[in-house]
This record gives sequence, C-alpha cells and structure tokens, in this order.
Amino acid sequence: MRRMRARHVFGIAAVCLALPIFFAGVAQSHGYTQNPPSRSYNCAQGTVNDCGAIQWEPQSVEGPKGFPQAGPQDGQLCAADNASFAELDDPRGGQWPAVDLTAGRDFQFTWSLTARHATTSFRYFVTKDGWDPSAPLTRDQLEPEPFLTVDFGGQPPATVEHTGRLPDGKSGRHLIYGVWDVADTGNAFYSCADVNFG
Repeated sequence: MRRMRARHVFGIAAVCLALPIFFAGVAQSHGYTQNPPSRSYNCAQGTVNDCGAIQWEPQSVEGPKGFPQAGPQDGQLCAADNASFAELDDPRGGQWPAVDLTAGRDFQFTWSLTARHATTSFRYFVTKDGWDPSAPLTRDQLEPEPFLTVDFGGQPPATVEHTGRLPDGKSGRHLIYGVWDVADTGNAFYSCADVNFG
C-alpha cells in the first residue's frame, strides 16, 4: 500500500514539474503580422472559421529560411511547410478577408512577437498582376524581389513597427508575403496577408 501511495505521489510530482516546462515551450513560440492582418491573425481573432490549430498558434508559422531560393515549398508557402497549419494554404476560393490599402503610399507594418529572436531583416513580397487568388500561393505568383526590406541586426521588441512604401501600380486583390528572417537559427517566420489595393 505504501509503495502504491509513493508511486502516486511521485507521479503527481512529476506531472507538476513537467507542466511549467511544457507551457514554457508553448509560450515561447514566435510571431505574426497584425498589420496588415495575416491569415493566421484573422484565424486567431475568429474573423475566419475552420482554421484548425493555427487559431491557437498564430505565432508558429515557422519554416526553413532562405526564401525565395530556399524556404517552404510552392503551394505550402502560407503554412511554411507545416502540415498542421495547412488551412492557411487553402485559398478558400479567393475569399480570405482582405484589408484595403493604397498602392504607392507609406504603410506601417506591425509584427507581434511572442519570442524575440535575434533578427536579420523583415522582407515583404507582393503578388504579380494577374495572379490567381483561388489557387495556393507559389513563387511564380510573387514578384521576384521584395518591395520592402527592413534590415534589423539585433533583438527586436515584442511589437515591431516599421514604415515602408507599398508597391506602386497595384490594383485589386493581392497578397503580401512577409518574411521575418531570424539570425541565429536555420528558420524564418512567414506571413500571408490578403489585401485589396484601391
């Protein structure tokens, strides 16, 4: 009887010790764009339904860095090759909520970071004119060069804001692909934000 009681107490103690470690690992996940609102942010806010796990982990869209030469595979760019977040790659018939922007104007980009990794840069790509919003995103649907690169070179704060010029000459529905390049790991964080240039 004493042995069983001791095992029971030991088991409870082990669980109690493990829980903070488990939750610390969850809390240290990473970052997402709030402005423009990313697909993962829209899922977390309940603006979009049927999002799967990303609604609880909008900060976790992490994949191999080196985009566009390396990084996530075509068709899996929005989920960064993470099958758990495949809902982000579903184009939903081109019906993701899109924020209205004005081409060629200054815009304040905002990232919310739940773990502040040492950072090389933040880069932003935009889809080409004539891209198909009802198909999963691929590299050939994006302009080959970022329209904005913000060099960072250090550890960012919990909220990163920077102002940059939106691309000229764009109109209608597009997608902005944000890349947060982490300096001290082999990964980056990726963000798909649906926009409408008026």
